[in-house]
Amino acid sequence: MTWKKAMRIGYIGLGIMGKPMALNIQKAGFELHIWARRPEATVDLQAAGATAHTNLPALSQCCDVIFLNVSDTPDVEQLILGDGGLLEHAKPGTIIVDNSTISPDATRHMAKQLAEKGIHMLDAPVSGGDVGAIAGTLSIMVGGKADIFEKVKAVLSACGTNILHIGDHGAGQICKACNQILVAQSMAAVGESMLLAKASGVDAAKVRQALLGGFAQSRILDIHGQRILDNNFAPGFKSELHHKDMGIALDAANQGGLELPGAQLAAEHLQAMVEQGLGGEDSSAMCKVIAAESDFPLFD
Repeated sequence: MTWKKAMRIGYIGLGIMGKPMALNIQKAGFELHIWARRPEATVDLQAAGATAHTNLPALSQCCDVIFLNVSDTPDVEQLILGDGGLLEHAKPGTIIVDNSTISPDATRHMAKQLAEKGIHMLDAPVSGGDVGAIAGTLSIMVGGKADIFEKVKAVLSACGTNILHIGDHGAGQICKACNQILVAQSMAAVGESMLLAKASGVDAAKVRQALLGGFAQSRILDIHGQRILDNNFAPGFKSELHHKDMGIALDAANQGGLELPGAQLAAEHLQAMVEQGLGGEDSSAMCKVIAAESDFPLFD
């Protein structure tokens, strides 16, 4: 066992993405410690050999690196800055790696406060969905100090295959915002393409097959185009979370004085999904609201 694998790793946030990522860290030979507000979320990982803790301070005191993977900025702020949080209980020298997708400004603020206590932070949001999390093939975009990134790169390698240090604190979150803009608009474009094919009486499955062989080929057309054909929107990534992410991206654009009309339109589609009770479905279900705007029955 190398000294890197001797690091004690904590993981908080055992949801659709966090649980398989934590399991891959465990499988890679790292000593894994976990904590969850719902104890039942820890059962599978305990069976794989992870040590579960009954509270956050107990986990923070025994770990060298602590991963967070929760839903939104306030959740991360509560874990780090809240009463009994990591700012209060983590040891100096601890590295906090935030896999959540949150505000770049909030990330910078928390990183500064942690640094005053001798605690390091990396923002390391991920892309690749639950499929990538399970397979360990995620793209991980990292912000923070380069030397701290190097210390945890071996752990990140258990979760992803495309791992890149983007820049200082917040840079990983900006990169993820760019990712979400591209994904949202690509989801909309695939949905519109399938809609046009069906409305024109053309076999949408054959259209998708043809497009996959040309310049329009993409993973979104491949994976999510098939979801649309199958009318299967079990969440790999929930629309309500994508809607939240687009808000982060548009806030960052506003701060930079930018107008992003395509991103704004995609965000409006996602907002409509949430308002129509579709927030728990995969964001590729955006095709439903696009079809409804034309009063076209996409699914017979």
